Amino acid sequence: MRTYVVAGGTTGMGKGLALHFLHRGDQVTVVGSDPAKGRRFLDDATALGAESRAAFIQADLTSVAANRRVIEEVEARHDALDGLVLTAMRHFPQRVETPDGFEGTFALYYVSRLLLGHGLTGLLEKGENPMIVNVCGVGVTKGRIHWDDLSLRQGYGSVKAMLQGGRATDLLGVAYAANHPDGRTRYLLHHPGFTDSGTDSLKQPAKAIIKLLAKVVGQPVGKSIQPIIELMDDPPPGRGLLAYDRRTPVPASAPTLDPGNARRLYEQTRHLLSP
Repeated sequence: MRTYVVAGGTTGMGKGLALHFLHRGDQVTVVGSDPAKGRRFLDDATALGAESRAAFIQADLTSVAANRRVIEEVEARHDALDGLVLTAMRHFPQRVETPDGFEGTFALYYVSRLLLGHGLTGLLEKGENPMIVNVCGVGVTKGRIHWDDLSLRQGYGSVKAMLQGGRATDLLGVAYAANHPDGRTRYLLHHPGFTDSGTDSLKQPAKAIIKLLAKVVGQPVGKSIQPIIELMDDPPPGRGLLAYDRRTPVPASAPTLDPGNARRLYEQTRHLLSP
């Protein structure tokens, strides 16, 4: 029996992966902000006969304190982890600033994943074949890091924020691998392609547009998670970073995986890793 934590595991691909793990006999803790969705996940686990292997932690992952609490709760529950899956995403049509001073998208896409990945590394290193899976937009080249305005106080746009968040998660994976050169934990950046994973976080008219596009060109969750499952169960040999656009490797030389930029972003945010 393997043990997994899925951040953003009450909806979409996160929930799909969590239920897959439960179905094959593994132990899963999911993290999400909505208690009702958490209860539905636990009901689904019960229907699978896996209620004793499923747990839900309610947390708003845009909060630094909430991420630290999640780490503490996971450490209290488990002696080791085999995988950490990072899928939490949310659309912010208007600029939201968190109590920690971050723009909401950046807090969820980057800060939360920085904290959870580094914070749970101790447990992951005790796992059998540990991996961090960061579901993101690796391979996409649009968007950039706004180095002088990470919180986008000047000229906010929701697409601008999502693209910056995507580029930040790319660099997060590069920095993690560089900071753990001798670690056993692999770091997978995975772009699943356009997936019909729900529109709960969207407002109209974006909700209607995305819902229509999902029906026309979106992949079902079950199809999108298959390459991730394959890479987690049978990763290529080696250590460090893996980057895939569906089943196609993204080369380490890609401009969005620049080691210098990865180090720069890590240095600007590493203080968050201190208690």
